[in-house]
Amino acid sequence: MSRGDEERPPVPAELRGYLAEVVRRVRAVCGARTVSVVAVGSVALGDYRHGRSDVDVTVVVEPGLPAAALRRLAEELAHRRLPCPAAGLELVVYGADFAGRPSGAAGYLLNLNTGPLLTERADLDTAGTAAFWFVVDRSIAHRSGITLWGAPARRVIAEPAPADLFAALRAGVREHADGPGHLADNRVLNGCRAVVFCRTGRWVAKRAAARETAAAEPGFRPLLEAAVRGFERPRSAAAPLPAAEVRAFLAWAGERVEEAAAAGG
Repeated sequence: MSRGDEERPPVPAELRGYLAEVVRRVRAVCGARTVSVVAVGSVALGDYRHGRSDVDVTVVVEPGLPAAALRRLAEELAHRRLPCPAAGLELVVYGADFAGRPSGAAGYLLNLNTGPLLTERADLDTAGTAAFWFVVDRSIAHRSGITLWGAPARRVIAEPAPADLFAALRAGVREHADGPGHLADNRVLNGCRAVVFCRTGRWVAKRAAARETAAAEPGFRPLLEAAVRGFERPRSAAAPLPAAEVRAFLAWAGERVEEAAAAGG
């Protein structure tokens, strides 16, 4: 890790060898254009759950990396070539010119999903992509990313503007309120994380966000405690939550995001 990462949570033992090989393959394919390789998501926030969490990686490269190299990188990191020990690998490649400035766009050069529990995808085009996931991840990367190789995350990945962050949080809560394609416990915990960010300006791990929210909102405590218990189980053994309660909580969370956005954070 780079200097300045000493206070970050340690990379989980289950992922160290895998992430070292991810870094090696990124550097082998991208060569001297590689600027930084950063662990984000649950690894960066210290709440990785083996068997449940994905491993999220952000790669920054110098502009001009050919599309052929991006396709080769996707092939080299595909689960069939490099088995992922986590639920999946979500790896995003950005050009340094884009990553270094605040933006509310998706902006990636490559968006790769691969792994035992993920649908395989390797997108080189942002058309039709929901940008909010990428905006939130870049904010987490800027503040908390663990630099696995290269330049420190804070130096090469810009913090999105507040207006773009709140727009991303709104979109995220709406996405989870709709439900399809997302586990109920994860929808609730992401809502908690959005609420805590709006109240405190901090990104915290999902389970910590649920505890903070439950302490402040006792009416939601049974649902939030059930969501935490579900999150602590493997993804394949996730338990359902009461649909009406999940909808009510996410509607409430959406109102908190709107209030924070109207107040300018």
